Amino acid sequence: MSEASIVPGPSAAGVDLTGRSALVTGAASGIGRACAERLARAGAAVTVLDLDGDAAKKVAEDVGGEVMQADLSDYGVLAGLEVDADIVVNNAGLQHVAPVEEFPPERFSMILRVMLEAPFRIVQKALPGMYEKGWGRVINISSIHGLIASPYKSAYISAKHGLEGFSKVVALEGGSKGVTSNCICPAYVRTPLVESQIADQAKTHGIPEEEVIEKIMLTEPAIKRLIEPEEVAEVAIFLCAPEASFINGASLTMDGGATAH
Repeated sequence: MSEASIVPGPSAAGVDLTGRSALVTGAASGIGRACAERLARAGAAVTVLDLDGDAAKKVAEDVGGEVMQADLSDYGVLAGLEVDADIVVNNAGLQHVAPVEEFPPERFSMILRVMLEAPFRIVQKALPGMYEKGWGRVINISSIHGLIASPYKSAYISAKHGLEGFSKVVALEGGSKGVTSNCICPAYVRTPLVESQIADQAKTHGIPEEEVIEKIMLTEPAIKRLIEPEEVAEVAIFLCAPEASFINGASLTMDGGATAH
């Protein structure tokens, strides 16, 4: 095939999701909010799910979507969730920084419920509808910590590694039925979750807070900056594009070269 005969398809900017529905967890701020806004601009009917109901309502109003206030660490809430979405973005998460010997077991359990068990239960409820339509996109917001580890984040890293494995199982089960499942693995993103870590990281590493970004968060990437939430949202929207229909079971890193060492 000659170069002249290759006709490029539309970019992610032209993705049309009119008639599709999307559920985004942890969507009141950060990556979740950026994904909700981007999906809505592409035409999807978006449900904004977050623990903070007031903030979620504001985002839902901004994007013309629905709001769902839910505590994803509560088994009763998880059991009662009704999920009917063509696109699921599992983004909700939290962090706790402490050495293993000092890590509160109840906090470890809570983090795994929110970041691993909740995605399982949400996707489990969404899959029958996706299978019936012959189309679905499961987009799991993982992290480079789903691929590698670092000290003092045992629960977060365990949850993200588990999410990577779960995503691959869904990819294998759903691929022949029109459903793809992938992880997006960013390094540090400019979000409230990252900003809230700075004090804990400073205390744990024994350095001033103003040195955490430079000495802890940006030591490995070749590109010395934080990722913007909107950049992650653009990768998510691309995974919904026809051109991405063969991307399945993948872990898409956006880490400035951090894992290239």
